[in-house]
Amino acid sequence: MTPLESLLEPYHCQSVSDYQNAFKEIIQEIALLGLWRAKFFENAAFYGGTALRILYGLNRFSEDLDFSLLKPQPGFSMDLYNTAVKNELSAYGLATDVTTKEKLNSNIVTAFIKSGTKLLFLSVDLPEIWINRLHHQNQIKVKMEIDIDPPQDFETESKLLLSPIPFSIRSYKPSFLFSGKVHALLCRAWQDRIKGRDWYDFAWYVARGIPLNLRHLKARLVQTGHWPVDLSLTKKAAQDLISARIAVVNFENAKKDVLPFMKNKQDLDAWSPQFFQALLREMILEE
Repeated sequence: MTPLESLLEPYHCQSVSDYQNAFKEIIQEIALLGLWRAKFFENAAFYGGTALRILYGLNRFSEDLDFSLLKPQPGFSMDLYNTAVKNELSAYGLATDVTTKEKLNSNIVTAFIKSGTKLLFLSVDLPEIWINRLHHQNQIKVKMEIDIDPPQDFETESKLLLSPIPFSIRSYKPSFLFSGKVHALLCRAWQDRIKGRDWYDFAWYVARGIPLNLRHLKARLVQTGHWPVDLSLTKKAAQDLISARIAVVNFENAKKDVLPFMKNKQDLDAWSPQFFQALLREMILEE
């Protein structure tokens, strides 16, 4: 059995979709290993939904790898790290392209890991009938986003990963991850697509008694112009902001967004404004 087949074995894939999601998660984990080898985590920390899944056991799929530099670095480049990620994936038999997408006047540097789905399936000798069903242009894609001008007042910790090999990375501590999530659910522009993933993660944090750090939430809100720099963000003020947001969410639409990322669909049965207002009353806040 090849190293790649060993990584796939625990997924017990039964369909093309299962294999596509498994490959995405494996690519994410190998990419983290490549970044560690290139000493990326001396300058940056892991955060976001994929950090919750890989490091803290969040039970939903997450597409992107999100990172924050430890301090602002204008002109930061991913070129060195892209090469390290590509080389690491290649060592596991995964042929990929890893490129940065240029964005002008943005605090976010974005890079994409891309590979042809057929090529990946052929690398582990999957049934020919599955491979023939795939369009030749079908790709598996993982996005990496790096905040190069991060809001401050956060703390990090070292976390051990055991796959593909044992190694350590730097991550935001959970209460500061929660601050980033609440900032997203308060400030994300919806248009017609509510991010149900934000609300699923909110419920996950509250259910586990993870506190919301108000200092870091304020730093994020101030940076995006959603809170005055000279006004304290009290516990009541934060609760009022979240309560007002809950009141205008269409939770049926929110469910539709998160369902493709869920393993257990029944986790969403209780969703309603009343359910999230009750969660809000149980939320722990720290200053």
